[in-house]
Amino acid sequence: MADIIARLREDGIQKRVIQEGRGDLPDFQDGTKATFHYRTLHSDDEGTVLDDSRARGKPMELIIGKKFKLPVWETIVCTMREGEIAQFLCDIKVSILHLSVVAVQPRPIPCPWGSSSLHPPLPSSWDYSPGTYQQDPWAMTDEEKAKAVPLIHQEGNRLYREGHVKEAAAKYYDAIACLKNLQMKEQPGSSDWIRLDQQITPLLLNYCQCKLVAQEYYEVLDHCSSILNKYDDNVKAYFKRGKAHAAVWNAREAQADFAKVLELDPALAPVVSRELQALEARIRLKDEEDKARFRGIFSH
Repeated sequence: MADIIARLREDGIQKRVIQEGRGDLPDFQDGTKATFHYRTLHSDDEGTVLDDSRARGKPMELIIGKKFKLPVWETIVCTMREGEIAQFLCDIKVSILHLSVVAVQPRPIPCPWGSSSLHPPLPSSWDYSPGTYQQDPWAMTDEEKAKAVPLIHQEGNRLYREGHVKEAAAKYYDAIACLKNLQMKEQPGSSDWIRLDQQITPLLLNYCQCKLVAQEYYEVLDHCSSILNKYDDNVKAYFKRGKAHAAVWNAREAQADFAKVLELDPALAPVVSRELQALEARIRLKDEEDKARFRGIFSH
């Protein structure tokens, strides 16, 4: 363990074991699949959570040797035993990574586009057999990611049309992840970076639509605002954000967003009118309920 800690420090990584793992440190050969949960936190005083695999509903699946996203992930995971929970402070990315290895599954497991069980069965033995497997987005080469995105997008659209909203959101998330991974390798603001960002935007709007249906309104507010910070003429982002504001009783913000929709696309007046009428009706109903509750308090 001391050797591992020393090597990590040379790479600018500090490790603290929170819960000891079981058995010996596995021999992570290329092609080994590691499945684990993680939390990524900002190293500020509040420890702001940036990403959480449990909140997303599925663990990370990492193919050793494929240099998933950032090489640091492989470096970190390969220091962990089955069942171990550890905290890593990475100076390079100024982030704290909480990683819990749920299981290491070296056998190739066919799983189109990264679908997986939240709690995969623990293997009875460490049988490393790298070979053919159906790649998930994290394991693809850059060229494979670029080719896969339209297919994942189409699959997400099909699932949404069929009413499988949660599954559609997962597809859109995977497609966005592919593009974000490619975008990380470009200079921010360059033509290639902008091209990839413009591909991400419609996927992110589709993802937001899924979150609207799932009533996860604050996520919609965050994502739509991030889009509008870059593209302040995106009608769909204003419309979806307006619906989310209305759902969480931000009446003024909703009205402002719907007004912007009308300014940018007057043809949407009938749709916006229905949304505003629904908002006004909900506000009236809430006011009546509040008055009735107030009267009830003073009638006793």
